[in-house]
Amino acid sequence: MKKIEFKLAELFCGPGGLSLGAVMSKIENEMFSIKSIWANDYDKDSCATYARNIHPNNPSAVVCSPVQDINFSKVPHFDALAFGFPCNDFSVVGEQKGFNGKFGPLYTYSVKLINTRNPKWFIAENVSGLQSANNGEAFRKILEDLENAGKGYNLTVNLYKFEEYGVPQTRHRIVIIGIRKDLNLKFRIPAPTTPNIYSTAKQALENPPIPADAPNNEITKQSEIVIERLKHIPPGQNAWYEGIPKYLRMNVNGAKMSQIYKRLDPYKPSYTITGSGGGGTHTYHWSEHRALTNRERARIQTFPDDFVFVGSKESVRKQIGMAVPPKGVQIIITAVLKTFAGIPYKFIQPKLKNGNSNGINGNQMDIFG
Repeated sequence: MKKIEFKLAELFCGPGGLSLGAVMSKIENEMFSIKSIWANDYDKDSCATYARNIHPNNPSAVVCSPVQDINFSKVPHFDALAFGFPCNDFSVVGEQKGFNGKFGPLYTYSVKLINTRNPKWFIAENVSGLQSANNGEAFRKILEDLENAGKGYNLTVNLYKFEEYGVPQTRHRIVIIGIRKDLNLKFRIPAPTTPNIYSTAKQALENPPIPADAPNNEITKQSEIVIERLKHIPPGQNAWYEGIPKYLRMNVNGAKMSQIYKRLDPYKPSYTITGSGGGGTHTYHWSEHRALTNRERARIQTFPDDFVFVGSKESVRKQIGMAVPPKGVQIIITAVLKTFAGIPYKFIQPKLKNGNSNGINGNQMDIFG
């Protein structure tokens, strides 16, 4: 069997969750594998993190620049493209400006690079709120543009619930796989690996214990009032818990965000790790009266302990929260490799109305071969 190594390029790379999951994906005794060769982001700390962990011997492979300034004709040849295009304007937590925001239109640079290089396949990731931004028009336009990019692509789109794929976190993200139409291959959504028994926050942080010398594991010093408040919040509850004394309650008008001073439930997956937000949004331990360390957040995002994040504590928190869980990516991209190798695997039908270019939806399990 001929050894096939897909060369991977990445836009909006962040710290490297997509690429780490990709390079971990190998099948048939590594006869099918992926090698990261080029990446781009505008955030200096993210670029430094990516270079240190994904390209330690060739940091110049990471181009730190606004995507608008990249000359795509000079990007080295690649077979696959990854892009977690900025989600700020699509998230349901924000204003959902979609195409009317600063970040919404940036996906078009992914289309431009596909037009320039015509890769064999691509993987794109975004928040679930992409479905509803601009009353759904943004999602439809993005799918149309990606399907018609370059030589044309068959799309398979799914809302992945990563807790169903071994990630100890309820993180739901849209992932789009596009395979060039002239290759006559059909990607199928890999079946959940942990559909009924989820990995828990306690398992993630304690099995095995985080080494004492692990990087990015500094504990944040909490104020006395935060410590007192946390003492009255049980695991799985938040700042609005009725048992909190009145003098410790939050004085907030309007919406009460569920993640404010919310403690993890040790026997359930973590709630979604975020990369931004002020006081009370840092994810809190179930028994210790403190926010999680960045290493603990990285554990929940399934980054290995030897993956070193570069930058200040807040910069690292942002990088971790914005990343894609490598373990979930590995399962998805392993299915891509099996598609190219013609190897059967368990799959489900898309869960979105516009799940692929043929409009198939549902969630029954089958075997692709």
